[in-house]
Amino acid sequence: MNQLIDGYHRFRSNSWPAQRKAFEELAKRGQSPNHMVLACIDSRVDPAMIFDTGPGELLTVRNVANLVPPYEPDAAYHGTSSAVEFGVQVLQVRHLIVLGHGLCGGIKALLDGTTGAPLEFTERWMSIAEPARKRALEQPDPEKRERCCEHDVVKVSLANLRTFPWVAERVAVGTLELHGAWFDVRTGLLMMLDPDGTFVPVIQPF
Repeated sequence: MNQLIDGYHRFRSNSWPAQRKAFEELAKRGQSPNHMVLACIDSRVDPAMIFDTGPGELLTVRNVANLVPPYEPDAAYHGTSSAVEFGVQVLQVRHLIVLGHGLCGGIKALLDGTTGAPLEFTERWMSIAEPARKRALEQPDPEKRERCCEHDVVKVSLANLRTFPWVAERVAVGTLELHGAWFDVRTGLLMMLDPDGTFVPVIQPF
């Protein structure tokens, strides 16, 4: 915890003076981000850092393997669905990005199984990605299999987003755009999902 407190002191001394006016303005008028990112909880993948955004610019939801469940308005608890609902219905974001990444532990567990004690919540959560797992297992090479699954999980989440009626309605009239993205932890390369189903680098690798 001391490490985090030290970080706060640096923020207060170095970053806060430059950002104070932005925070004060956000406190007065509230937040109105245009972009929402659904990302993984992996500590190496920080959407605000990747997209170099400041306070109030990016609404972020993070869970294991950047998954979106299908639309299921029942009595269960739905943290990710609730966040999507708030972002789309209340804040009316214009862009919703599903951000996958390389070396994803959730994807590796999906393909290879978990080690150690059974995980009460994670294994059921990862079952959302079963269609991606099945497609990935068609790849004989382990590295390509993992990359395929990481890409296809993004596509599964985008398909599930379209099962939410108020998402589909906004996409149909053009007030909301859905995007798929994938970040390579090893190289820092960001790739975006093209309409043809392939992931294309936004810039050429260094």
